[in-house]
Amino acid sequence: MKCGLLGRKLGHSYSPQIHAQLADYDYVLFEKEPEELENFLRNGDFTGLNVTVPYKKDVIPYLDELTPRAKRLGAVNTIVRQDGKLIGHNTDYFGFRTMVCSSGLEVTGKKALVLGSGGASNTAVAVLEELGAEVYVISRSGANNYGNLHLHADAALIVNTTPVGMYPKVGVSPVDLDLFPKLEGVLDVVYNPARTQILLDAEGRGIAAMNGLLMLVAQAKESAEWFADTTIADEKITKIHSLLRHQMENIILIGMPGCGKSTIGKLLAEKTGKKFVDADAYLVEKAGRSIPEIFATDGEEGFRALETETLQELGQQSGLVIATGGGCVTQQRNYPLLHQNGTIFWLKRDLDKLPTDGRPLSQTNKLTDMYRIRKPLYEAFADQTIDNDGDPDSTISQILEVLT
Repeated sequence: MKCGLLGRKLGHSYSPQIHAQLADYDYVLFEKEPEELENFLRNGDFTGLNVTVPYKKDVIPYLDELTPRAKRLGAVNTIVRQDGKLIGHNTDYFGFRTMVCSSGLEVTGKKALVLGSGGASNTAVAVLEELGAEVYVISRSGANNYGNLHLHADAALIVNTTPVGMYPKVGVSPVDLDLFPKLEGVLDVVYNPARTQILLDAEGRGIAAMNGLLMLVAQAKESAEWFADTTIADEKITKIHSLLRHQMENIILIGMPGCGKSTIGKLLAEKTGKKFVDADAYLVEKAGRSIPEIFATDGEEGFRALETETLQELGQQSGLVIATGGGCVTQQRNYPLLHQNGTIFWLKRDLDKLPTDGRPLSQTNKLTDMYRIRKPLYEAFADQTIDNDGDPDSTISQILEVLT
């Protein structure tokens, strides 16, 4: 039995890993160009397929049957070969409904804006309308568009079904959340990065926010049931989602120079199976110069620019333990780069325990003065504050307790 994911540019997909935990069948990635689609669907070696963008509508002409739901939504994300026929299903509906219900948001009677007009948009609209929401689709040229969002200032929920903010084109949001003073929640079907810019913007305003990873797992569960002709307990969704989230998440360590970020980071990497990266060492290797040399030739401003480039590169990756430089918090632009895929821990250590050798700013500025300036910045960046005055095992236990 061979199943897989059909798409154009799949890159790194979590689908094989998810399906390996759902049922016993081979699951492979099928990257196909549009001109290859018909031949693959008619003659390809597969029992079942998941279908991702841009082919959720394109596959329909080559299918023998559509389930009522797939026909109603006009999109197929699951294909099963059955009795010589190709049957098209839509399991995104179940996936998105699971996402909404798990978010804790009350949508009945609330105004919801769905950004985008593709297949995912149709699915989101159908689910939200079934749950009793008043739904408006925001598209580029429709009656409700990005030019007249002021008409929907009373929206309580925004759902992003567009690729805006998806890796690698991160750091952009499809809308300005300041336009919606009554907003209660933001859902984004994108899951890479874990926090798109619109989700970061929501978090910063104290608004409930959720990415599409749970939707991905839930739709895969229903797909696996069709592939293997079996029933899988919904509890599997929660288990796989938690496992994936912890695997993908970066652990970010911030704090004063010499507070133990590298030491703790290496030990954390061993404990979690993640890769450890010292951001300063990474910067030095790329620049081909030591940090004192960079400060001597380019000044602090030049160093900070290189630091931001480094954090931008590292922050887009997943499954890392990143020890940052002590001053990265002095640049607000670094926060979304770190937080988009990670949980940020501030390691606090007594100032009299901090070394200064080889640290340009620690040598030229009194540590107490530096700490007074940076303390509120560490507090603003940090998701959690960790006491690192004790033994390393105690520090690591504190961090792992937060992550479980």
